[in-house]
Amino acid sequence: MILKIVSVGDPVLRKKARPLSAEEIRSAQIQELIGHMRDTMRDAPGVGLAAPQVGQSLQLAVIEDKADYHKNLNEADLKERERKPVPFHVIINPEIELLTPAEITFHEGCLSLPGFMAVVPRARKVSVRCLDEQGKFRTIEASGWYARILQHEIDHLNGRVYIDRMRSETFSTLENYQRQKQ
Repeated sequence: MILKIVSVGDPVLRKKARPLSAEEIRSAQIQELIGHMRDTMRDAPGVGLAAPQVGQSLQLAVIEDKADYHKNLNEADLKERERKPVPFHVIINPEIELLTPAEITFHEGCLSLPGFMAVVPRARKVSVRCLDEQGKFRTIEASGWYARILQHEIDHLNGRVYIDRMRSETFSTLENYQRQKQ
């Protein structure tokens, strides 16, 4: 089932989402939500989707950066962004630690703010402690684009969107961004 993605301005995107218990994580309701979020993210398409983006104020996000999404980028862009495929996974109740300063800049977009992009500084490396979709503890060490995705989705779980961190003078429509890249 494809869920409706809420847009910036919806109050759910500005609230700190509530954590989930291990029991809740294993419930049929949350397992079903994870499946619907995966389908919604892939349909959009996107590389991440946080529960608040589908109207659920829960500390839950799904992430996947398929190799298919890289086909419009050349080798130099992939290398510069340190972008590699990331298999589908779920992060629940994440705690993030920035391992480097938030000074690597690239354009970001967001499914809750369609049609726009801006340059956003992010840390190159992060460590995330979280639970997976079975409620098992895991630590993720990530760098490059994967670290950026984690920071973006965890921001959503804390009531923030990329426009809170962007370099405002770079805010642009997707159409203008693509025109300038040519």
